[in-house]
Amino acid sequence: QVPLVESGGGFVQAGDSLRLSCAVSGRYNMGWFWQAPGTPREFVAGISSSGDITRVRDSRRFAISRDSAKNAVHLQMNSLKPEDTGVYYCAASTSTNGGVIIEPRGYEYWGQGTQVTVSS
Repeated sequence: QVPLVESGGGFVQAGDSLRLSCAVSGRYNMGWFWQAPGTPREFVAGISSSGDITRVRDSRRFAISRDSAKNAVHLQMNSLKPEDTGVYYCAASTSTNGGVIIEPRGYEYWGQGTQVTVSS
């Protein structure tokens, strides 16, 4: 089991920024997913286990990074919109394919999620 603990969610106004953090011990392929009520989880950003490869759904506003010294993966979210509201999940994969995994089924471990609410 790989424990993942998200933090950094909250209630913000449209246009604000948030940085979500995922505490993880070890080096895995990591991903962030977003889920609104009644919808499937959607890929937001991912980073390879090496940290060399990242993929972000909306790179104009979001960025993913790894802080190996602090055993954390961060999701920086800028210019937030009301439609960004939802629960954000951190996920880890033991895959050694060297790339970014965008499908939820590619991840074995999930955090409990952190709520982000963006008010207009």
